[in-house]
Amino acid sequence: MSRHARVSRFSLGMLALGFLFLYVPILSLIVYSFNESKLVTVWAGFSVKWYFELFRDQQMIDAAKVSLKLAFLTACAAVVLGTMAAMVMTRFRSFRGKTLFSALITAPLVMPEVITGLSMLLLFVSLGDWFGFFQQRSVATMWIAHVTFTVSFVTVIVSSRLAELDRSLEEAAMDLGANRLKVFFVITLPIIAPALFSGWLMAFTLSLDDLVISSFTSGPSSTTLPMKIFSSVRMGVSPKINALASLMILVVALAAVIAWWSMWRSERRRQRDMQLALQQN
Repeated sequence: MSRHARVSRFSLGMLALGFLFLYVPILSLIVYSFNESKLVTVWAGFSVKWYFELFRDQQMIDAAKVSLKLAFLTACAAVVLGTMAAMVMTRFRSFRGKTLFSALITAPLVMPEVITGLSMLLLFVSLGDWFGFFQQRSVATMWIAHVTFTVSFVTVIVSSRLAELDRSLEEAAMDLGANRLKVFFVITLPIIAPALFSGWLMAFTLSLDDLVISSFTSGPSSTTLPMKIFSSVRMGVSPKINALASLMILVVALAAVIAWWSMWRSERRRQRDMQLALQQN
């Protein structure tokens, strides 16, 4: 056996072990969500009763609604602010404080969540004492904290796409009479749309999954799904949690497939348009 073949087999073996390490726990969780027994590690037969129990748990449903609403609003705001910050970082010339601005934008990437959550809590307490704002924590305070946390991820994704963008396309549009606003919406925005969608999904996922920052900034009537799950598993893992996790995996998988399909279609359309343009020239 050649040395190249041995290396290939070793690489494939390590890759298989990595996938097993990542996905076997997820598969076991899905399997045990159809377990008849209340014990999540003892198989007692196939049943879907825990899914029905899950949909009858009104507290869990309310927490899921709060999390989905919060994640959607956070992702939308983070994409808008992140795109603006990315334009400043990649399109504006050097200005006084640009380095500090870039550092502050990317700081939440490396900042521990407990520090971010505590600082946001102290900010809301101070605003409540001084100006009477946010005296009661709610979905609004969590939304502000989540946007602050996720906007840096969107900025990095969008700025990397803007840095690769061919500036000659924008310059050609402006030479033809388009103003900067029209150039952005007609030329720049369609090209960076996959990056915006990726950033939106990243912000949505991070907000939906967050526990630490939500715990610091939430109020008594704004319990999110991770907070509800965490409080539930402290008393023991219920098969309803397995059912909930299985449904979340299904939703995320469908979203990933739809995102891949849409990006694949847009890439094929772009390549076809480029080939037609080359043929016409």
